[in-house]
Amino acid sequence: MVTLIRDGEVTIVVDPGMVASRNAILDPLTKLGVQVGQVTDVVFSHHHPDHTLNAALFPDARFHDFWAIYQDDRWDDRDADGFHLSPAVRLMSTPGHTAQDISTLAETEDGLVVLTHLWWHADGPQVDPRAENLELLHVNRDKVLALRPALIIPGHGAPFAPASA
Repeated sequence: MVTLIRDGEVTIVVDPGMVASRNAILDPLTKLGVQVGQVTDVVFSHHHPDHTLNAALFPDARFHDFWAIYQDDRWDDRDADGFHLSPAVRLMSTPGHTAQDISTLAETEDGLVVLTHLWWHADGPQVDPRAENLELLHVNRDKVLALRPALIIPGHGAPFAPASA
């Protein structure tokens, strides 16, 4: 699910993947007053095309994955786990779906919001059919739930409160 996060001077797009039309990404940004050149950071939860395909829409952004930051012709190695994109937004290593999965954690007035592919939808599937390591996926689900998030934005479904999962 393509998601926008704004925190002060930082404007983040998470998982700009496959959509029927690029306007499905661009039109909502425009309605919110965000131009593509204002996006400072793009986060890939993992490297499947349905989460990365439209990254080039944001030519001025830094791109984040599990092990580096990329911008223009620079590749800066760093572990994503604990990396802060802004004072309220950080990354967390959450492998399971793939070995390289990361989640984006955003502290908001309403509590912690976690964008993650540890869940596809609020109602499942309980067993991720594409998980590279199902045991690790469940360990990381528990790790995320221990943070007591107010909201989880799963990889392919509508946001949900963890109590309803």
